[in-house]
Amino acid sequence: MSASGKDPVKTRILILEEHPLLRYGIRDYLNCQPDMIVCGDADNIRDARNKIAECKPHLLLTAFRLGAGDTLEFVQALRVEKPGLLILVYSAFKEGVFAQWALRAGANGYLLKTAAKEELPIAIRGVLLGQIYVSRDLAMRAFQKSLGTSEQNRVSGNLPVVDNLSGREMHVFLLLGSGLDTKKIAHSLRLRRKTIETHRENIKHKCGLNSGEQLVERAIKFVEENFQPQQG
Repeated sequence: MSASGKDPVKTRILILEEHPLLRYGIRDYLNCQPDMIVCGDADNIRDARNKIAECKPHLLLTAFRLGAGDTLEFVQALRVEKPGLLILVYSAFKEGVFAQWALRAGANGYLLKTAAKEELPIAIRGVLLGQIYVSRDLAMRAFQKSLGTSEQNRVSGNLPVVDNLSGREMHVFLLLGSGLDTKKIAHSLRLRRKTIETHRENIKHKCGLNSGEQLVERAIKFVEENFQPQQG
């Protein structure tokens, strides 16, 4: 009970998920939690923006998408527009790179869709406590992998792309790999075209590439290897 004698205030959650069955299932499950209530749901970013204004959630639970309705771009924008809004991203993509992208974009946590349902409220409560939450399975795999590769990478200097690029550079790299050119990336990120060109040059340098064509080829290959196999 709260000091006023009323029930404790529940955490207000907005769900952004394009698939109705998933959206309704998550909503019903969270509404069964004693300290949570789903104040709204949406199937696209535009509706989510409207619902954020209407129901004023404490936390946004959003699926990870790339391309049209880009989740990373939306998260980055919300971090500026609604700095007090907590954001938990959930995804089918098990590679650690996607968790890093989400967290660097401004998300407070990253949860795998394959996690046990009990992990969802745990993740939400962790984020509410100010923690950065990463799915247990993903965190454990990353830790185990680091034990075997960190020393080798330090000796050889063969660090993964994500370890060398800034958050903004990673986003530009990802969008290049998704088929967007410099003009479209600038429009998507609301930046000047020259700024994107500068990011491209920095990425080329960090990746040891000699031309824009090589950069695009590397980006496309990276997205194909780390993203597309997980679709569906």
